[in-house]
Amino acid sequence: MTSEASKPQPGQFPDYGSHSEATRIGTILRKETVGGGLLVAFAAIAIVWANTPWADAYFAMRDFEVGFEAIGLKLSLGTWAADGLLAIFFFLVGLELKKEFVIGDLRKFKTAVVPIAAAFGGVAVPALVYLAIAGRHEGLSQGWAIPTATDIAFAVAVLAIIGSHLPSPLRIFLLTLAVVDDLLAISIIAIFYTDEIQFMPLGTSIAIIIVYGLLAHLCRKFFATRMWAAWLILLPLGILAWVFMHESGIHATIAGVLLGFAVPVFAKGKTDAPGLAEEFEHRFRPLSAGVAVPIFAFFAAGVSVGGVDGFIAGFTEPVTIAIMAALILGKPIGISLVTFIANKAMGRSLDPSYKWIDLLGVGLLAGIGFTVSLLVTELSFDSGDPVHDLAKAGVLKASVLAAILAAILLSVRNRHYKKIAVRDAIDADDDGTPDVYQRQD
Repeated sequence: MTSEASKPQPGQFPDYGSHSEATRIGTILRKETVGGGLLVAFAAIAIVWANTPWADAYFAMRDFEVGFEAIGLKLSLGTWAADGLLAIFFFLVGLELKKEFVIGDLRKFKTAVVPIAAAFGGVAVPALVYLAIAGRHEGLSQGWAIPTATDIAFAVAVLAIIGSHLPSPLRIFLLTLAVVDDLLAISIIAIFYTDEIQFMPLGTSIAIIIVYGLLAHLCRKFFATRMWAAWLILLPLGILAWVFMHESGIHATIAGVLLGFAVPVFAKGKTDAPGLAEEFEHRFRPLSAGVAVPIFAFFAAGVSVGGVDGFIAGFTEPVTIAIMAALILGKPIGISLVTFIANKAMGRSLDPSYKWIDLLGVGLLAGIGFTVSLLVTELSFDSGDPVHDLAKAGVLKASVLAAILAAILLSVRNRHYKKIAVRDAIDADDDGTPDVYQRQD
């Protein structure tokens, strides 16, 4: 590991980027670890409850309606979780997208092109695998987008549970890939899962988002130093934008993404310290990871599998097979293959410290669809259709199996990752920045 040939060189993959970017990504992933644990725990509770003699109480609670019927917002608790609480999660996605484009890896073509291409591969190949298996069966083709998503919180929870020392470049690649993946999933939801658009509410929502963005930019320093003003002014505007987006027929979580993308990254100008976006992320991430996503998982993951016989029989259903094959095989193959092609096209070689099996492990982590996959399942099939529960079961089975396979593969490589970590921590000139980042720069 200490030989010169094993040291990363410019033009090799994966990229190390800057030390500040690696630190930022590391902080984000540490915060996602707790949320991922809660996500798994709440989903497990829902699955167990939905398969006990008290299952009727679970489904009655999920379908219990509350809200304001006069404005079309009397929704079931499950729908409030999917459309309302999950908008907070997508707001964080919008913030992270904005930060990636402004200060992250996506701002530079040479570092952005590979994870962007890999994300497209990780969306296209699973969709094709799904259609190849389920497309021949009537009424199943509309679920093609279910296996296209990546659940970064669940993936990071897996890394934490197995104590993986996955190197920083691969963690950065995974998060950047997941962020682009989320953008693609959002686009798919907006384009393919909107039956009818009401243009008046849509225009109103967009107008409110524009006003929101203008206020956030013009008063960025004011809001960043006086968060009470942001809660009093920007939060009500955000809620109004969500209400009108919901009324437009486009999935309301899209409003969350657009609102997040409208928040300025810097307090003032491009050279200032991070401002409003960082403040919002600091305050909303615990709400998203600790409340919104776990509650959504609780209401979305409760599927009756019909006992042991029903659980086993579910593996023979076309929609379940299609989703599992798409996530467990399509995701890692699509990501690894497109990453290989993109690097070859750019004349780049693989860092000798890594092997392509490491990219396959990252691809398996990306095969944990869960949160967004469950959301797309809700949009693809009616809740009264038996296929709806079979598809959810497919997502759950695939996510768990992908997590287990990724854990096994990455655990095998963990000793090697520890050696890379020791090498990458060397700071010979004692300036506070590991030499590996300065060599890359």
